[in-house]
Amino acid sequence: MSTTTQTPDAVVPPEPEVDENDVENDADEPEDTTPGTGETKKKKKKKKPKKKKPEQSDPPRIGLSKFFPDGIYPEGEIQHYKDDNAWRTTSEEKRDDERRLNEDPETTYQSIRKGAEVHRLVRQHARKNIRPGMSLTEIVESIEAGTRALAEGDGLEAGVGFPTGVNLNNCAAHYTPNAGDTTILQNGDVLKVDIGVHVKGRILDSAFTMSWAPEYENLIQAVKAATDTGIREAGIDVRLGELGGLIQETMESYEVEIGGKVYPVKSIQNLSGHTITPYQIHGGSKGKSVPLVRTADQTKMEEGDYFAIETFGSTGRGRIVENGDCSHYARIFDAPNVALRLTSAKSLLKTINKNFGTLPFCRRYLDRLGESKYLLAVSASLVGKK
Repeated sequence: MSTTTQTPDAVVPPEPEVDENDVENDADEPEDTTPGTGETKKKKKKKKPKKKKPEQSDPPRIGLSKFFPDGIYPEGEIQHYKDDNAWRTTSEEKRDDERRLNEDPETTYQSIRKGAEVHRLVRQHARKNIRPGMSLTEIVESIEAGTRALAEGDGLEAGVGFPTGVNLNNCAAHYTPNAGDTTILQNGDVLKVDIGVHVKGRILDSAFTMSWAPEYENLIQAVKAATDTGIREAGIDVRLGELGGLIQETMESYEVEIGGKVYPVKSIQNLSGHTITPYQIHGGSKGKSVPLVRTADQTKMEEGDYFAIETFGSTGRGRIVENGDCSHYARIFDAPNVALRLTSAKSLLKTINKNFGTLPFCRRYLDRLGESKYLLAVSASLVGKK
């Protein structure tokens, strides 16, 4: 059964196994006889101390294998198909097809569920601790340190799925601070935090919006409701153009009052959700897009597809334009082999292949790996800009 899942709100670590010797069993105890009385009493046996449940640190920095030693991670919320798709659930043939589709141990649901649990803990801590006065660099470095620690990886096996986005106000997406960025979060800002986690190339892509100004609350609620609609209405055989219409209908049923003026909330026409494939955040050249407005796209969701349903609401024109410094990069998955003339470009490509493959990265990650003087190589179109 193919389903859309959300990460759970809370997880209780598995109960520690109880050794038989840890339990006091009076029936098997030898008895003492008190001289002169004939009375007997049982010996007292000290209980062995029970193993304590592990506790996550604050900020979260303890790897998840300590909490889930059996490698079985929590399931998310399962959204069942609607009645008109019930045969997909009840058909044994369909269930067998999907089981075989997901049998590869390297792309098992457990990798996705582990990534989801990492994301949940990191996201939970970020929501509680991000506040005005913090720098954008401080925010992303804390999130990424938590991701690496919990996923127990910092490379192609597990770790950060893409650079953490911290998008302020009219910046919709794809900004992470480069070295030297001194931007400080202000009380009146609207902040979109986009966090990526991956385990064995299975990328978890989820974002949330924060604001400390009450006037933006209705805008945030509009986007949440639109996301919920997209998740609820998704499923096998759903046409993407129609799904976009349902998202738009929910989003644009809201309005927001800012500074005494009422604005309609609009879906962003030229942003969309997307499929995710192993090590490819946007699903590669054959990826599918989930629009935020109704379109004529007749493409269907299918068994085995993984989607990031992303919704963006605006009080502006409802369209985005590319602007500002580039901060996200990625090696093009199917780029042809080209002879590199620059020695710096060859060295940089080696670093990228070893540490990121086709996962997105940013300049801060290159700095962290000790790379320097790489901007010319990046400008030489060695990698794609996001």
